[in-house]
Amino acid sequence: MTIHTVHAATTTDGTAPWHDRALAPAQRVDALVAAMTLEEKIAQLYGVWVGAGADGGDVAPHQHDLDDAIDLDELLPHGLGQLTRPFGSAPVDAGVGALSLLTTQRRIVEESRFGIPALAHEECLAGFAAWGATAYPVPLSWGASFNPELVQRMARRIGDDMRSVSIHQGLAPVLDVVRDARWGRVEETISEDPYLVASVGSAYVRGLESSGIVATLKHFVGYSASRAGRNLAPVSVGPRELADVLLPPFEMAIREGGARSVMNSYTDLDGVPSAADRSLLTELLREEWGFTGTVVADYFAIAFLHLLHGTAGTWAEAAGAALEAGIDVELPTVKTFGEPLRRAVEEGVIDAGLIDTALRRVLAQKLELGLLDADYEPVPPALRGRSDLDSGALDSADGVRGAIDLDPAENRALARELAEQSVVLVRNEGLLPLRAPTSIAVIGPNADEPYAMLGCYSFPTHVVSQHPGVEIGIRIDSVLDALRTEFAAATVSHAHGTGIDDGSTDGIEQAVAAARGSELAVVVLGDRAGLFGRGTSGEGCDADDLALPGAQQQLLDAVLDTGTPTVLLMLSGRPYALGSAVDRAAAIVQAFFPGEEGASAIAGVLSGRVEPGGRLPVSIPVHRGVQPSTYLAAPLARASGVSNIDPTAAFPFGHGLGYATVEWDDLSTGDAEVAIDGDVTMSLRLTNTSERDAVEVVQLYLHDPVASVVRPVQRLLGYQRVVVPAGASVRVSARVPLDLAAFTGRDGRRIVEPGELELSFGRSSADLPLRHRVTVTGATRVVGRERALHAAFAVHPE
Repeated sequence: MTIHTVHAATTTDGTAPWHDRALAPAQRVDALVAAMTLEEKIAQLYGVWVGAGADGGDVAPHQHDLDDAIDLDELLPHGLGQLTRPFGSAPVDAGVGALSLLTTQRRIVEESRFGIPALAHEECLAGFAAWGATAYPVPLSWGASFNPELVQRMARRIGDDMRSVSIHQGLAPVLDVVRDARWGRVEETISEDPYLVASVGSAYVRGLESSGIVATLKHFVGYSASRAGRNLAPVSVGPRELADVLLPPFEMAIREGGARSVMNSYTDLDGVPSAADRSLLTELLREEWGFTGTVVADYFAIAFLHLLHGTAGTWAEAAGAALEAGIDVELPTVKTFGEPLRRAVEEGVIDAGLIDTALRRVLAQKLELGLLDADYEPVPPALRGRSDLDSGALDSADGVRGAIDLDPAENRALARELAEQSVVLVRNEGLLPLRAPTSIAVIGPNADEPYAMLGCYSFPTHVVSQHPGVEIGIRIDSVLDALRTEFAAATVSHAHGTGIDDGSTDGIEQAVAAARGSELAVVVLGDRAGLFGRGTSGEGCDADDLALPGAQQQLLDAVLDTGTPTVLLMLSGRPYALGSAVDRAAAIVQAFFPGEEGASAIAGVLSGRVEPGGRLPVSIPVHRGVQPSTYLAAPLARASGVSNIDPTAAFPFGHGLGYATVEWDDLSTGDAEVAIDGDVTMSLRLTNTSERDAVEVVQLYLHDPVASVVRPVQRLLGYQRVVVPAGASVRVSARVPLDLAAFTGRDGRRIVEPGELELSFGRSSADLPLRHRVTVTGATRVVGRERALHAAFAVHPE
């Protein structure tokens, strides 16, 4: 492979300075910037999406409106910044995809003057978005696990798989905090609580970055707070909600996770689109938080400044506004950063210095990834050592087809572990665990549907579903399959009942007959993940209320009316109002798109093979229309005598049951008075009084009864997932820095105020059995970026 250099800018030994590892990174980057033409500089600031929309697939909004024909022969002599989704745009064997990417990278290197490979990015929200790759549980299930360490392990495996085929950047995690469950992308989020989002999301970032993959935080910021839960709708939040609810996950993921990229939100905040908001992308992100990585545009977001927002009159104006705000890279493909930007710079309309500023950040990241090294090896690690590649003898994809396994047993085991830990037992009137049932009626539209395990950004849903006749690429059991395996001695019948959202009631009579003829019924309801209206959950699949889609509630009520003991199993991307099932179902189990091993995990929970340990990352509402609703709410957002609407959740944030019985007692606390810069200490004892190991999630909440601004009634400060062995006791302690009591004051500064605080250990946000009141003494204290972000938990046997 030939690496082209510029002879006029070489060192005395003939080596280009940007290849010289002895030089400081900034020197190498500066030398390369100085040697580039305007066209070559701009080329590093955009990607191309080769094959986007092939075979009629739509995987991004306005894709076909904004996808101009790409002439690689014309573009590549100037170089190329990014390659968009070389694996994630169409079903392709991993070995074939890796060979294709290698071929493309070699062409980029050989046809451009500086021989800089493109940075290749992919989606990785629920696993590497490639055909045949492991489909892990969606982020809402990560939140339900309350287990950051497990999420970090998952992210490391995802990153390792991506690196094995020479992907450099992953477009995850989503750090949006759920504000309205009607929003279609709730499944992509982690929780309605900012601390849970921040801690679990940062763990994902650490895992992905530890594999060498650039993690991309999205969507910065406010996307999930859109009016009425509509995708790409305006956002109406005040500066305090922005600072105290929506921004903390991003801050933690940068400070503690080490994320190297951020993606802007599509939305506008008070009339300013995020893609053109310098106060967010430069002043806050870079100048205040110290972020040094790249800011990449969400797909077509720069063009949307002209096309949707109406804040730019031309493509060039959109490009200039984005660069001025702090966006470095246009994704997914070149539109505004191409010819419109070049002309505007040459005409003096856009400052060329903006190009250089973005370029330095892009090249610094490529240098960090090794892409500026003269000996950079473009052969994917999974294909290295093959003599046919080394000799150039490989001239057919058949030689590598099937050579790369992206769903090995180790991945599946991890997917199963996370799925098991994320299933939430919401209600149980003694029916579960099932004890050798003789007959089970498995009913509902998601009962025999493998796709019901997957979210909209899982590759089979995102891409394979748009390619009729193409196999799903991985093994996924349905709930029906898993229950027949788990309860092999039982007679397991099946009735579809109704569709997800077709409103059909023709099959309800058959479902009722199946329930009446069985010892118990398992009714499997929920969502179909999809994109832009093709599903009931997912990007562009918003809901006008939280009633079960279609005729599912009618089916559920009809089965309940039979009197047969009924388990309601929800496979969904958001919480739904469950009607009379809240009181009538013998058991309710919630799983948020639990991935390829989800059915086995659910069956294990129903049988008792798996101890339920998931907790609700989002509240389950009583009423279908009470939105937006979140536990993280001020007193006026709660039930009152001046409104006939009661927003109290049927099952609150943090709720979840187990089969083992655990007593919480013996609260031990430190001083009743604490200095305003001090710590609060407290501990409790957990005693397992049953004959099986228990899983408890000890949650720590703060109540601030009097403050200078309105505060949430309860706010999660921390949590600890604890296994308590059968018959044993453990002590769980927490040291709570008073930095965690900080909030945004009236003057916009983050402060800790003196006065009384109440800290509680709870099983959920509404079940707080052990409370400790402290008086905070001293003057109001301002806390900054270096403040403590976590309570320190410890677990010891007693």
